[in-house]
Amino acid sequence: MQTVAAFVFAIGILVAVHELGHYGVAVACGVKVLRFSIGFGPRLLGWTSPKSGTEFVVGLLPLGGYVKMLDEREGVVPPHERARAFNVQPVRSRAAIVAAGPLANLLFAVVLYSWVNWSGVEQAQAVLSRPAVASIAAQAGLVGGEQVRRVAFDGESLKEVVSFEDFRWWLTRAALAHRNLQVEYAVPGAGAQGDVRQTVLELAGMDTRHADVQMFRSIGILGPFSQARLGDVVEAGAAQQAGLRSGDLVLRVDQLDIVDAGQLRDLIRASGSSGTAAPQTWLVERVGTRLTVAVSPKVEREGDATVGRVGAYIGAPPAMKMVHYGPWDGVERAITRTWEVSVLTLNMMGQILTGDASLKNLSGPLTIADYAGKSAEVGFTPFVIFLALISISLGVLNLLPLPVLDGGHLMYYLWELLTGKPVSEPWMERFQKLGLAVLLLMMTIAMFNDVMRFVG
Repeated sequence: MQTVAAFVFAIGILVAVHELGHYGVAVACGVKVLRFSIGFGPRLLGWTSPKSGTEFVVGLLPLGGYVKMLDEREGVVPPHERARAFNVQPVRSRAAIVAAGPLANLLFAVVLYSWVNWSGVEQAQAVLSRPAVASIAAQAGLVGGEQVRRVAFDGESLKEVVSFEDFRWWLTRAALAHRNLQVEYAVPGAGAQGDVRQTVLELAGMDTRHADVQMFRSIGILGPFSQARLGDVVEAGAAQQAGLRSGDLVLRVDQLDIVDAGQLRDLIRASGSSGTAAPQTWLVERVGTRLTVAVSPKVEREGDATVGRVGAYIGAPPAMKMVHYGPWDGVERAITRTWEVSVLTLNMMGQILTGDASLKNLSGPLTIADYAGKSAEVGFTPFVIFLALISISLGVLNLLPLPVLDGGHLMYYLWELLTGKPVSEPWMERFQKLGLAVLLLMMTIAMFNDVMRFVG
């Protein structure tokens, strides 16, 4: 129920912002607005402004909205109101009205990001977990525990990294742009002065057709550093039978030094891959004392494979820090993040068209609803960040030059400016059919991907 409520609220807010952009500029340009609708289908509630005559409506289906303006192409317009019709406005006014919707979504994202930057948010420190074997990070010499200080695209000046999320964003942009990333980091355990080094993550040539967790597995950095410390211990599990307790810090398994929780989890799982798990010797630290413990992981089936388990939660919460900015810095970073996400979205769409990225990257309403529910469950600030991302996606999507979208209409107006005459009705009709077919195809693929994600 929370997922549905979060999804309806998110879509309703974003659609309202989009349509308010169209509505506000239309009124400013002197165009008469007949109806302002959030949602389609049967009317749930609404009212009519006695001053303007505009009907404000909330429809049953929340997946969209529209602003209906006085227009001679859609009905008879009284002579005394012809000057207020949309179709008689100069090209610049019509273009401004059409562009205002997507731009309102982008501006809304700036407002949301600014609020997050001003209010502050707890984020994990930019301390790296142990990279996967043979990954790009491992090949660059990273071993886990490094604190990232500054990064930059190869050949550019280094910039400060404020959190692990900030570093992950740099990784995402570099990978999808096929650029190497310079990383300046402090070596773990180097003392107060720190041993600062630099390396380059070779991301330019990696396969980014699937921009998901698999991409970060290839890079080798999945999450922030987490100590290999035991949490809750399951009764009668292998950990309890070995005498392990919650709070124990695992330092070594057999002859292998343990760097972080991810490494220990992988080691335990791999112990059962052959169907039987050999006893292990663990070196743990308990309240300042080191103990040697014999642990026998239990083998369990997981799908078609077998894995080892010890019956204990493994991993301490990562070190956190409060990240917030001043009034101007917060806005500046919000504008920068909105621009970066917009460019990244366009790049991804372009790569899908050229075949450099998979169609599986398209997501539909089921995935959006799932993320809406999950972000709302985590807290208000994550939900606000989710809203900003979807608002940017909505703005960028509507600026695409597809005839049924706002970007398509802007292309019509550009043609009118260049030629001095509007696109003819027959060609307009052809373009609309083509645009609708493309949009329906995209929606079908996105829905198919949604279903496969949940079924698979």
